[in-house]
Amino acid sequence: MKSLNKLLNGSRAFTTEEANALGLSNERLSLLTKQKKIEKVDYGVYLPINAYKDDMYSLQMRREFVYSHETALYLHDLTDRDPLNYVCTVKRGYNSHKLKEAGFEIFYVKKEHYSIDTVDIETVFGNIVKTYSMERTLCDILRSESRMDKEIIIKAFKMYSNRKDKDLHCLNDLAQLFRISQKVRTFLEILL
Repeated sequence: MKSLNKLLNGSRAFTTEEANALGLSNERLSLLTKQKKIEKVDYGVYLPINAYKDDMYSLQMRREFVYSHETALYLHDLTDRDPLNYVCTVKRGYNSHKLKEAGFEIFYVKKEHYSIDTVDIETVFGNIVKTYSMERTLCDILRSESRMDKEIIIKAFKMYSNRKDKDLHCLNDLAQLFRISQKVRTFLEILL
């Protein structure tokens, strides 16, 4: 009962599966939604009525994607711009129809590259989402520079070069893997 109260009065979104595991039926979830005690924020995702709505977290709960590019830069504090639309990466062949409906900008990668250098990071609301590391994100924005604002790329590399937690060895390894070593080296030589 304590777990159920914590779920219904908590500060984070929860799934139908989580509620069912605690003994709350789908019918009861529907009734609680009609009574305005919880809010349905996505298919199979609910939010306690007094909790802050963390779209980044709730959108990722039921879908398989990794936040990337401008959104990952934002999560890593490598940009001073809030993302207008969320950007994510999915495996090639993934049905991204629902993500497009939600306003996402989508990048597709080979299945073998999808999970490389993913990290869990905290949103501004304290929830954990999956994104790419700073180094992978820098490689991704260079690989996609034709779809990116050049100013965002330059600013991200400047901010990264000033970070104490940067990992240049990791950046170099990823740049080699994605065959953009020369581009990365050019940016870093200018900034370091």
